[in-house]
Amino acid sequence: MPQYQASYVLATYRKMTSFMTSHSNLAVLLRHSRELITSLQTPSGAYPASPDFSAYQGFCWFRDGSFIADGVSTVGEIDSASRFYDWCARVIDNNKGQIERIVAAAAAGEPVPDSQMLPTRFTFDGLPGDDEWWDFQLDGYGTWLWAVVAHADRHGLDLGRWADAIVLTVDYLVSSWRRPCFDWWEEHCEAVHISTLGCIQAGLQAAERCGVIGGARAEAVSLAVAQIADLIATQGTDGAHLIKWIGNPALDGSLSSLLAPLGVIAADSPLGQGTIAAISADLVVGGGVYRFRADTFFGGGRWPLLTCFLGLAKLAAGNRAEALACLEWAASTATESGDLPEQVDGGELLAPEFKQEWIDKWGDVATPLLWSHGMLLRLAADLGICPTAHTCSQASTPAPTQEAAS
Repeated sequence: MPQYQASYVLATYRKMTSFMTSHSNLAVLLRHSRELITSLQTPSGAYPASPDFSAYQGFCWFRDGSFIADGVSTVGEIDSASRFYDWCARVIDNNKGQIERIVAAAAAGEPVPDSQMLPTRFTFDGLPGDDEWWDFQLDGYGTWLWAVVAHADRHGLDLGRWADAIVLTVDYLVSSWRRPCFDWWEEHCEAVHISTLGCIQAGLQAAERCGVIGGARAEAVSLAVAQIADLIATQGTDGAHLIKWIGNPALDGSLSSLLAPLGVIAADSPLGQGTIAAISADLVVGGGVYRFRADTFFGGGRWPLLTCFLGLAKLAAGNRAEALACLEWAASTATESGDLPEQVDGGELLAPEFKQEWIDKWGDVATPLLWSHGMLLRLAADLGICPTAHTCSQASTPAPTQEAAS
């Protein structure tokens, strides 16, 4: 065989071997993500945010859990996701009296204090924590509405088992969506955050179309959806892209979620395209997405779950190649055992001088973080990449390798 032909054959063989290895390793990571989430789910149906991170241990968040459940739902873990939504429904139903008081006080023009609003996280038994936390957050309640309806639509399930809790959650959000509260990152309780508004809008839109509510309640939901959409359009942008909160033109990595998977802003619209471009330019370094430029939490690293959100937004906008690159980067942060962290160092921290104080307070970065695994599954599913080792899509995705993480 001539030398040039031999070289060509060898190069082709190496490419094919690399392609097959990368697919195999990704499939292992996706299968691990699926098994990790389902194996750590508690008998009550709650998902732990992280099994052994000191500040998260023993708690389940409505926001994180809803995105985790959505991730496993998209890859066919129907029972696991349903049991999580059962847990959400029990928590809501058990707080019916508190919700009714909140709604009545808002209707009377005398809203209850923030301390009397529903908390953002609960113990696995569905009880509020007894420690101090940045608890008043509305986004998780909108997210669970969006996620449970999407789950039922995806798998042809009857929403009746969750109907009472859906109605109570709708009443809670309609009465309270205008209130400032803590954001996704449990900061700035004085602000009205655009990501929070997006979660609420997505949840109310899902409730509006699912057939569970009607009459005056449906009219109130329709009005609230229109008002939230108008507020985002008029005060939630700088004209080119979505902003962090009303009055603050900074960017936040969570804003990608409004494009996809929440879908309250069309990813291919000028605002959607502008948001993708701005986040990509300002918050992406080396393929990974920061929360925001002023971040000091564990030194301000890049987050796999936010990178997956950006990948979902890019895919929804029609850019499959860049969505695959987001999946690649998120997968590259896995440890040797296949666990995905909350964030990574990689020598690219925004505020490295703050890293040690968080380690001293809470220990090393949360690893695994189930939300990271859930978003990896969701992005892989939307890309058509099968989360098992047996069949994979034809998308070329490099093998996961450990990021230089702290």
